Amino acid sequence: MDSENKEEIPVHEEFLLCCGIETKVLKCGPWTDLFNDQGAYRPKVLILIITGNRVTLDSNTQEVKDVYGLHGQIEHKLAFLRTYVPKQMKLVLIGHSIGCYISLQMLKYAPELPVIRSLMLFPTIERMSVSPNGKIATPLLCWFRYALYAISYILLKPLPESIKSFIIRSFGQARSIPDECMCMSPLDPFCLANAAYLGGQEMVQVVERDNETIKKHLSKLIFYYGTIDRWCPKEYYDDIKKDFPEGDIQLCEKKIPHAFILSHSQAMAEMAADWLKDDLSKI
Repeated sequence: MDSENKEEIPVHEEFLLCCGIETKVLKCGPWTDLFNDQGAYRPKVLILIITGNRVTLDSNTQEVKDVYGLHGQIEHKLAFLRTYVPKQMKLVLIGHSIGCYISLQMLKYAPELPVIRSLMLFPTIERMSVSPNGKIATPLLCWFRYALYAISYILLKPLPESIKSFIIRSFGQARSIPDECMCMSPLDPFCLANAAYLGGQEMVQVVERDNETIKKHLSKLIFYYGTIDRWCPKEYYDDIKKDFPEGDIQLCEKKIPHAFILSHSQAMAEMAADWLKDDLSKI
């Protein structure tokens, strides 16, 4: 986790079957099978990164009830851990945006998970619909969602895959985002529909902060709020800081935006590495 270590870390993607659903997993590191790899490549701790609204699951199966909904996403992440990660393996959860809400709910519903640390980056864990962006997104995602479906289908369905790929890669190159970190499905109408469906549920369901779960796991949590974040404005930081003065709750002083992956991924990676350094050195 040393930010000065320039050693190349292999990154590869796999499609795993989880609860009957084909799930894309981006893996960092030389390991492949956590159950059968017993050599030097087997990690002592697994860092699970749960990103913001990005639903790109396969549409063929529905073994998890409402898998594209918010609760279904929580169940799916827990099912992934139970299926592909040994019970005794220590975990670090890194959540961003709604990924923080999912991380908290995982701790709530599966307190037996051996989580040693959970990072909450720009956490959308309360009052989403009344945040500055939420006031705009709520009517679009909750009231006009089907109109968005129709428009995206009409405009994007006829586009050849080569053109979609070119648009996405050009955007990534302009933002200096490596190709392996780019999602190739944002211009797929089906994936956009899933994202809109999940987003609509977020606006409705993410209302009150889960203080009980936060209190129970406070020693494991690090919160990082932004000063220019229109999804979780500074007043949300002030409120949680007041309610949990003993917690590790930090406010960004670098004006890093909510969607930091587009412009400040290196800075956030270095901060995360620094936060985890002590925890990982003890393993």
